[in-house]
Amino acid sequence: MSTIGDDPTVPFQRDGEQRTAAALPSRDRATLLITPALHPGPARASGRRLRGLRRLPWPMLAGGAALLPRTARAEVPTPFLPASPQAAAIADLFWLIIGIATVIFIGVMAVLLYASFAYRERPGRQPAQFAGNLPLEITWTGLPTLLLLIIFILTIRTMSRTSPPAGDPLEITVVAHQWWWEIRYPEGFSTANEIHVPVGEPVLIHLESADVIHSFWVPQLAGKTDANPGHHRLVWFTPTRVGTFAGQCAEFCGVQHTWMLIRVVVETPTAYQAWVRHERGPAATPTGLALRGKQVFDQQACGSCHTIAGTAANGVAGPDLTHVASRATIGGGVLPNTPEAMRRWLTDPQAVKPGALMPNFKLTPTDLDALTAYMNSLR
Repeated sequence: MSTIGDDPTVPFQRDGEQRTAAALPSRDRATLLITPALHPGPARASGRRLRGLRRLPWPMLAGGAALLPRTARAEVPTPFLPASPQAAAIADLFWLIIGIATVIFIGVMAVLLYASFAYRERPGRQPAQFAGNLPLEITWTGLPTLLLLIIFILTIRTMSRTSPPAGDPLEITVVAHQWWWEIRYPEGFSTANEIHVPVGEPVLIHLESADVIHSFWVPQLAGKTDANPGHHRLVWFTPTRVGTFAGQCAEFCGVQHTWMLIRVVVETPTAYQAWVRHERGPAATPTGLALRGKQVFDQQACGSCHTIAGTAANGVAGPDLTHVASRATIGGGVLPNTPEAMRRWLTDPQAVKPGALMPNFKLTPTDLDALTAYMNSLR
């Protein structure tokens, strides 16, 4: 993904002129680079934003992500805080290899420093001359071979610990699209960009791709798994604690690869069953301004790309919108799901997420207000 912060040649407007980041002072270029962390959307710079951010203390900028709406936040995606036995097995192997590598590094550096000091050049001393040392050669060949064999055996053991779960797992189909995730549940409904699962129950994900190669990765729950067009892959995990775990596509898949995020919401079994009952239900009946918004939705033929259960809308090109207002984010994670963000998305999706398939319908402000009200009524 090319943004102002990472491509100094990308033009933008500043003080009424076309500028590029390469022409800015280094402090302004750093501001452009950090902007995506503060603002849940593609990097966009204007003179006003640059001047405003330059007044902020840098510790405040670094912690800016914490200012995002509560609903848009999830645990930091890190493999070092595993929340499933499968992720724990991967983390254990990682730390073991790091430990072995650390011991080797310390040993090599100790020998190097000792030899550099003990055998340094001195007046009258001549270095020993020899053609070979068979015991030493066997040692430095045998030890690495033995270490690699041990790591290989441990890797096989870790792979067996991450094998498909026994019993009767919850089976979910996840289809990767440019640039969002479609989630299909066995109860017959679909959602987008959020997977809800019960804590303590094995989960088996059937992973597919609708277009290009993607990679499903929620570090705290499972390892990275590619989604290849025309191929069926499996991801399995058993969540051990309640929480919301962030993940993302880990394979470059186009200009908006960065904004192809996914969230796994692990709930108690009771809360999960309540969520399933809610998702299986039809869309809320709109009233007032939301009813006018439904008319705009129908007039613009939005139903040719989106599904809303209980209505004539049955498109499959875009996310199911039956309960879109109940999700934490929109646009594949590019924006928090707030009325203001929803209106911004509907105003011009291409301005928020360039390259997304949804076009700019150039709606009037009145129609935008109505359509936003309708989207926010779909809980």
